[in-house]
Amino acid sequence: MDQRLTLTALVVRDYDEAIAFYVGILGFELVDDTAQPEQDKRWVVVRPKGHGTGGLLLARASTDDQKGFVGNQAGGRVFLFLQTDDFWRDYNAYKDKGVTFVREPTEAPYGTVAVFEDLYGTRWDLIEFKDGPT
Repeated sequence: MDQRLTLTALVVRDYDEAIAFYVGILGFELVDDTAQPEQDKRWVVVRPKGHGTGGLLLARASTDDQKGFVGNQAGGRVFLFLQTDDFWRDYNAYKDKGVTFVREPTEAPYGTVAVFEDLYGTRWDLIEFKDGPT
Protein backbone atom coordinates (compact mmCIF):
# COMPACT_ATOMS: atom_id res chain seq x y z
CA MET A 1 0.00 0.00 0.00
CA ASP A 2 1.31 3.47 -0.89
CA GLN A 3 -0.51 6.27 0.91
CA ARG A 4 0.44 9.78 1.95
CA LEU A 5 -1.16 12.92 3.28
CA THR A 6 -1.18 15.53 0.55
CA LEU A 7 -3.42 18.39 1.63
CA THR A 8 -4.53 19.81 4.94
CA ALA A 9 -7.62 22.01 4.88
CA LEU A 10 -7.02 25.29 6.68
CA VAL A 11 -10.13 27.36 7.35
CA VAL A 12 -9.47 31.00 6.42
CA ARG A 13 -11.50 34.21 6.45
CA ASP A 14 -10.66 35.31 2.91
CA TYR A 15 -8.90 33.60 0.01
CA ASP A 16 -6.94 36.60 -1.22
CA GLU A 17 -5.64 37.76 2.16
CA ALA A 18 -4.59 34.18 2.96
CA ILE A 19 -2.78 33.88 -0.39
CA ALA A 20 -1.07 37.22 0.28
CA PHE A 21 0.23 35.91 3.61
CA TYR A 22 1.27 32.41 2.61
CA VAL A 23 2.75 33.35 -0.76
CA GLY A 24 3.85 36.93 -0.12
CA ILE A 25 5.11 36.61 3.46
CA LEU A 26 6.02 32.95 3.98
CA GLY A 27 7.20 32.41 0.39
CA PHE A 28 4.94 29.45 -0.41
CA GLU A 29 3.99 28.78 -4.01
CA LEU A 30 0.45 29.07 -5.30
CA VAL A 31 -0.28 25.66 -6.79
CA ASP A 32 -3.92 26.13 -7.77
CA ASP A 33 -6.59 28.80 -7.62
CA THR A 34 -9.65 27.58 -9.48
CA ALA A 35 -13.12 29.10 -9.17
CA GLN A 36 -15.98 26.79 -8.27
CA PRO A 37 -18.84 29.13 -9.21
CA GLU A 38 -21.57 26.58 -8.58
CA GLN A 39 -20.54 26.56 -4.91
CA ASP A 40 -19.35 30.19 -4.60
CA LYS A 41 -15.96 28.79 -3.60
CA ARG A 42 -12.43 28.49 -4.91
CA TRP A 43 -10.04 25.55 -4.87
CA VAL A 44 -6.92 27.26 -3.53
CA VAL A 45 -3.79 25.23 -2.80
CA VAL A 46 -0.47 26.61 -1.52
CA ARG A 47 2.64 24.75 -0.47
CA PRO A 48 6.13 25.49 0.76
CA LYS A 49 8.79 25.61 -1.91
CA GLY A 50 11.03 22.59 -1.97
CA HIS A 51 10.80 18.85 -2.37
CA GLY A 52 7.83 18.15 -0.10
CA THR A 53 4.49 17.07 -1.45
CA GLY A 54 2.21 18.38 1.30
CA GLY A 55 0.19 21.54 0.90
CA LEU A 56 -2.65 23.57 2.33
CA LEU A 57 -6.12 23.76 0.89
CA LEU A 58 -7.24 27.26 1.87
CA ALA A 59 -10.92 26.76 2.69
CA ARG A 60 -12.88 29.97 3.16
CA ALA A 61 -15.25 29.79 6.12
CA SER A 62 -18.79 29.97 4.81
CA THR A 63 -20.90 29.49 7.97
CA ASP A 64 -20.85 31.13 11.38
CA ASP A 65 -19.73 27.82 12.89
CA GLN A 66 -16.79 27.60 10.47
CA LYS A 67 -15.88 31.25 11.08
CA GLY A 68 -15.43 30.39 14.76
CA PHE A 69 -12.56 28.05 13.84
CA VAL A 70 -10.53 30.53 11.80
CA GLY A 71 -7.21 30.82 13.62
CA ASN A 72 -8.13 28.23 16.24
CA GLN A 73 -8.37 24.86 14.54
CA ALA A 74 -6.23 23.20 17.21
CA GLY A 75 -7.64 24.89 20.32
CA GLY A 76 -4.63 27.17 20.78
CA ARG A 77 -2.02 24.45 20.26
CA VAL A 78 0.48 24.32 17.43
CA PHE A 79 -1.46 23.03 14.44
CA LEU A 80 1.06 22.89 11.60
CA PHE A 81 4.78 22.19 11.34
CA LEU A 82 6.95 23.90 8.75
CA GLN A 83 10.23 22.05 8.35
CA THR A 84 13.15 24.02 6.96
CA ASP A 85 16.70 23.26 5.87
CA ASP A 86 17.93 26.55 7.39
CA PHE A 87 16.14 27.63 10.54
CA TRP A 88 17.95 30.95 11.04
CA ARG A 89 17.51 32.05 7.41
CA ASP A 90 13.75 31.56 7.58
CA TYR A 91 13.32 32.79 11.15
CA ASN A 92 15.11 36.06 10.36
CA ALA A 93 13.29 36.50 7.04
CA TYR A 94 9.90 35.98 8.70
CA LYS A 95 10.75 38.36 11.55
CA ASP A 96 11.81 40.97 8.98
CA LYS A 97 8.43 40.56 7.25
CA GLY A 98 6.52 41.07 10.50
CA VAL A 99 5.60 37.48 11.35
CA THR A 100 4.74 37.17 15.04
CA PHE A 101 6.70 34.58 16.99
CA VAL A 102 5.01 33.58 20.24
CA ARG A 103 7.83 31.27 21.34
CA GLU A 104 11.38 32.28 20.62
CA PRO A 105 13.91 29.81 19.16
CA THR A 106 14.84 26.84 21.29
CA GLU A 107 17.51 24.21 20.82
CA ALA A 108 15.83 20.89 21.55
CA PRO A 109 17.25 17.37 21.33
CA TYR A 110 15.54 16.94 17.94
CA GLY A 111 16.46 20.34 16.46
CA THR A 112 15.85 24.08 16.47
CA VAL A 113 12.26 25.26 16.79
CA ALA A 114 10.18 28.42 17.32
CA VAL A 115 6.42 28.97 17.27
CA PHE A 116 4.85 31.61 15.05
CA GLU A 117 1.31 32.65 14.22
CA ASP A 118 -0.16 33.12 10.78
CA LEU A 119 -2.36 36.08 9.93
CA TYR A 120 -5.31 34.52 11.77
CA GLY A 121 -3.46 33.33 14.86
CA THR A 122 -3.03 29.70 13.83
CA ARG A 123 0.12 28.45 15.54
CA TRP A 124 2.94 26.87 13.57
CA ASP A 125 6.28 25.33 14.49
CA LEU A 126 9.17 26.49 12.34
CA ILE A 127 11.58 23.61 12.75
CA GLU A 128 14.93 22.37 11.51
CA PHE A 129 15.55 18.78 12.57
CA LYS A 130 19.09 17.83 13.59
CA ASP A 131 18.93 14.59 11.66
CA GLY A 132 17.70 16.19 8.43
CA PRO A 133 14.34 15.85 6.70
CA THR A 134 11.66 13.61 8.15
